[in-house]
Amino acid sequence: MRGAIFVAVLLLAGAGVAHAQDLTGNWTGILQAGTVELHLVLHVTKTSAGSLTATLDSIDQGAIGIPITSVTVDGSVLKLDVAAVRGTYEGTVNKNATEIDGTWSQNGASLPLVLKRAKNSSELVPPYRPQTPKKPYPYREEDVSYENLEKNADLAATLTIPQGKDPFPAVLLIPGSGPHDRDETIFGHKPFLVLADYLTRRGIAVLRYDDRGVGKSTGDIANATTATLSTDAEAGFEYLERQPEVEHSKVGLIGHSEGGIIAAMIAARNPNVAFIVMMAGPGVRGGDILVEQVSAISKATGKSPEEAEKAAAEERSILNLLESEKDTAVLDQKLRQRLAGIVPPEQMDMTISTLTSPWYRFFISYDPATALRHVECPVLALIGGLDMQVPAAQNLPAIRAALEQAGNAHVDAEELPGLNHLFQTAKTGSISEYATISETISPVALEKIADWILKQ
Repeated sequence: MRGAIFVAVLLLAGAGVAHAQDLTGNWTGILQAGTVELHLVLHVTKTSAGSLTATLDSIDQGAIGIPITSVTVDGSVLKLDVAAVRGTYEGTVNKNATEIDGTWSQNGASLPLVLKRAKNSSELVPPYRPQTPKKPYPYREEDVSYENLEKNADLAATLTIPQGKDPFPAVLLIPGSGPHDRDETIFGHKPFLVLADYLTRRGIAVLRYDDRGVGKSTGDIANATTATLSTDAEAGFEYLERQPEVEHSKVGLIGHSEGGIIAAMIAARNPNVAFIVMMAGPGVRGGDILVEQVSAISKATGKSPEEAEKAAAEERSILNLLESEKDTAVLDQKLRQRLAGIVPPEQMDMTISTLTSPWYRFFISYDPATALRHVECPVLALIGGLDMQVPAAQNLPAIRAALEQAGNAHVDAEELPGLNHLFQTAKTGSISEYATISETISPVALEKIADWILKQ
């Protein structure tokens, strides 16, 4: 779900006053974005003309070598301008040039970021992700694109087609909330690449795409809601239906997290959808999920049941305010008063911007049952037993109930023990655990999804 600060990896291309000390080399630091730690590596080099260039890697996100706009050194102060993500970094270099004490600023929020010279190469290595497939693949892979004329976006995607005699059953992969590339990359994991590879090897064609405004896709993501994103996904579904290698009566949808909501939205209005798989898809209103998230995370971090209940009540009161107050200026003022002492001052602007965004206000009030009550195709709903973001006990019964109201007799809804929101085999299910697990998707989940699709 949304919430973590996005840190892209950018190529530093700039010049400034040369510092008396040598800044070339490798620098590492940890950006604490809420409950998530992002390990960053800054590689600084010098051109033949004497100006500094560098790359910044976000190791946990698997983002390597994306450009920054400029770098400036003035005395002991280093400044980086990162226009692509609306971010900046400003830090003071110590006398020995071994540490840079600074601040990362992005979208109105400022977070401390200390960079230190890397002591050994092990600090620079991306995390171990053994399931990430390596080329050459035993199937055909094509880069494709298609338009969403209704909402003015051009979606870039990858289509994988199995070996053997076509036509093949096919699925569209729909990512969770937040800006995602076609692999749904997170903390060095590429869940949709792993899932697409597994399904294609099992004889299922797969289409996965960059979200609007992400990667090679165009379109406005800042003002997009779940409803907007559902039209992007439906354009992908219709593109997949038109492919000559695809069996047109056997095209389905797999949605992860918010993607599960979107899959239900599309299936409710498009009778051509053959089946849907909801991977950690919500079954209740977003506001109810967020309250339960706060309670679950509070308990997992050692707080007492009373403390967890209090935190959940505070979350509920903020959400009620968002839904009841329609005047933007009044809402801003009330939120600042309500969040004082809860949100650090340097994060207040970004927090309010997030809470009042079109996506967030739609998400907290939308009830997935609205669509699920009209879904008649076969449905597989899976949620990990350790999922703290979309808890199984809260959401699976709601999904079953809504589909029963639709008269849908082809429903498999199952909790998978020991798996988290990403369907990794986990110990606690905590968000902070995602990056520390080498497994990308449990083989149990992969096999269950593929077997179920091939039975439809």
